[in-house]
Amino acid sequence: MLPDIPRPLRFIAVGCAAAGVHWLTVVALVEHLALRPLIANVLGWLVAFGVSFAGHHHLTFRGHGVPVRDSMRRFFLLSALGFSINEATYAVALHVSRLGYQVLLGGVLVLVAFLTWVLSRLWVFRTPAPA
Repeated sequence: MLPDIPRPLRFIAVGCAAAGVHWLTVVALVEHLALRPLIANVLGWLVAFGVSFAGHHHLTFRGHGVPVRDSMRRFFLLSALGFSINEATYAVALHVSRLGYQVLLGGVLVLVAFLTWVLSRLWVFRTPAPA
């Protein structure tokens, strides 16, 4: 059944699951532990990283042939880059906008998703060419 689902749709499903975990973690930490949104965002990213990597490794890019240690290292670097963009954009948005932190975080998560798709496909889970 999985091969029948186009890769972009698998990417979207995994990304939505990871983004949901990220968002819910941030909201829970802000609302229940009174953490500041930017601090909670770091923790949300760390929790969502596991969901995202596992989903992309086993579902989105299934059968890629890249050893898990290599793909995890690459994906962590990509995720850290994406999170850096996320955190900087989120900080600016929190400073200049009157929208709630939850709405702003949702928008930022969507913006970073496209970059993650392109770099995951072209670098993280790309099988090396035979020698």
